[in-house]
Amino acid sequence: MVTGIILSLVAIAFLLIVIEDIIHVNKAKTTLFFGTLCWIIAFISPINGQTPETIQHQLDDNILEIATLWLFLMSAMTFVAYLNSKGFIQNLVHKAMPKQISERKLMFLIGISAFIFSSISDNITATLISLAVVLSLKLEAKKRIKYATLIIFSVNSGGVSLITGDVTTLMIFLADKVTIGHLLLLVVPSAISVMALAGMLSFNMNGTLYFESEKQRRIEKTDITIAVIFLSTITATLVLSVMYNVPPVLTFLFGLSFMFLVAQFLMRKKDVNKKIIDYIREIEYDTLLFFVGVLLLVGAMKEVGVLNQFTHLYEILAPEYANYLMGILSAAVDNVPLTAALLKADIAMDPRQWLAFTYATGVGGSMLIIGSAAGIIAMSKIKELTFLSYLKMSLYLLIAYTIGYSGAYLAGFLMPVL
Repeated sequence: MVTGIILSLVAIAFLLIVIEDIIHVNKAKTTLFFGTLCWIIAFISPINGQTPETIQHQLDDNILEIATLWLFLMSAMTFVAYLNSKGFIQNLVHKAMPKQISERKLMFLIGISAFIFSSISDNITATLISLAVVLSLKLEAKKRIKYATLIIFSVNSGGVSLITGDVTTLMIFLADKVTIGHLLLLVVPSAISVMALAGMLSFNMNGTLYFESEKQRRIEKTDITIAVIFLSTITATLVLSVMYNVPPVLTFLFGLSFMFLVAQFLMRKKDVNKKIIDYIREIEYDTLLFFVGVLLLVGAMKEVGVLNQFTHLYEILAPEYANYLMGILSAAVDNVPLTAALLKADIAMDPRQWLAFTYATGVGGSMLIIGSAAGIIAMSKIKELTFLSYLKMSLYLLIAYTIGYSGAYLAGFLMPVL
């Protein structure tokens, strides 16, 4: 009975996300409401006769996952908020871009840039910077949706081959299912799938775009210093995670605190109206609250045993086919608990199949706008980008995902050479 009620509430919550542009109720409000309600019901009427202590332990695990993601995103977004407000990122964009470019060329350029940047940075930063380019142009709504779609897919594809680029990649690596050398094999198929999507989306886009010349804002030495700290934090996150298993959230929080201290020292003699720590207030808190709500909902689904049912796919299908479907399912269900459930089930797969699974869970979330952090960020930045408008791109995304997954599986045959 309780399981049915919780699953019904989860279904209603996801339905309200889909029709957000019709009911005009912010998705952060609905997901947070239903997410907390599900857990309250679980305490009042415990599932399968569980004790309150057991439910509390399950909630604590869920809150820990949420807090880790929240703090990581807060740190990264604070860096970006500062650099954005100072015009640092905009200046770099305008210097890198030509004065005019064809719509087709920009599509490929955006795809490559988002792919590369997400490989050396976090997905949130890569998404924000890539979207800044699109938003600086006067584009039709349909074309803006196409560019945003490519950015979401490219960002998810770029981070899948690095343990700091995707949480599920890190989980699979720490479980000793794949090695760093194996993961690097995903770079080529991931890049090919991005180019394939760019080609499909740019069909019939024959116009020319012009970057308006704007007065370049003066970049202070403080801004350059903070940009260097940001890049150093990203690098340190990768190095410390690989060498010493330091959690990425810890390194990013350290980098953020270091930025605060350095900026305080550099700004001590300046007449500034805004303290460096105040830039935390410029973060998209709607996005962060949406994350909290979604993860609470997914956590409730996990506790009622829904996620464990997905592992039965491997009893019906061969791993290469089941992995493909699991990637698509990860667009509707958070890929972290989905991956955790699969690892816990101890499914028998060889390294080649685990490599394909890594690609599937990392990129499969691109199938739906709510399936990845990049999608949620893009939806909050581009008003025309809704669940339904993104769904219209699903055929292109499915083809690109299939190309990438096939390439990832074939790349696994190179493993004995490594």
